[in-house]
Amino acid sequence: MSMQEFFAMGGYAFYVWISYGLTLIVLLANIIIPVAQRRQFLRALALKQKRQ
Repeated sequence: MSMQEFFAMGGYAFYVWISYGLTLIVLLANIIIPVAQRRQFLRALALKQKRQ
């Protein structure tokens, strides 16, 4: 089995690689979005405490 055959995946490469890509995007979003929301929440909370 050559590397070209591996990456072609028996003619289904487009669907397989798109699926891998979408899965990776969703997994990264599940990590990045909560972290960003937490930072935003903590900034807003600190700002609110400063005003009081």
